This record gives sequence, C-alpha cells and structure tokens, in this order.
Amino acid sequence: MAEGFAETLFPADWRVASAGVETHGLNPRAVAVMAEDDIDISQHESKLIDHDYLMSSDYVITLCGDARDKCPVTPPSVNRLHWPLEDPAQATGTEAEIMAKFRAVRDEIEQRVKKLQVEIEG
Repeated sequence: MAEGFAETLFPADWRVASAGVETHGLNPRAVAVMAEDDIDISQHESKLIDHDYLMSSDYVITLCGDARDKCPVTPPSVNRLHWPLEDPAQATGTEAEIMAKFRAVRDEIEQRVKKLQVEIEG
C-alpha cells in the first residue's frame, strides 16, 4: 500500500520500490482497499529486499517491528524511518472487521506518505 501511495504522490522521476525480509504474496484485501482510493496495486509483487538497491536509496521506511529489526544495516547516507503500523494481514474477526483494519492502516499509510512528501519537498 505504501508503494502505491508513493508512486501516486511523489514525482514521476522518483524511484519507488517496496520489498521485505520475506515474501508473502499480494494480499487481495490490500488490492481492494487501495482500489477504493483509485490506486491500482494489482500488478505489484511481494519482493525480497535487493541489497544494492537498498544501499543506494535515499530513504528506507520500515512498516512493522519485524521489518525494522531484520532490515539490513544501511550506510549513514540512507535516511531510515520506521512507521510502527499494525499488520492488517494479521487482523481477525468478521470480514467487515478485517476490511476495516485494512482501511485504517491504508489511511494511516496515506497520511504518513503525504507528510513525508511535504518534509522532503520542503
């Protein structure tokens, strides 16, 4: 979801990528809630971190504790941010309750990406 918002909000010449310490596939609920915001992530893939790409990045943002703890060490030139978000894929309850969690996380990600955009662009 973060990659979808960043691709939509940041300038077209920015390289934006999402990757993790593990791959889990694309969650159809994430695709659905992003489509509600007219952002199509249906062609995104769950990818492992590319070490060279990571080391040449300006910003690395981790979205949960596990990712922050397992993300490889980066050089001081890489700005590291951590957004301690709940993993909506771990939500339990009725389908409506699970989708509500996905929407809440989506909305928080959107606000954080917008705030980061303002901070970077000054």
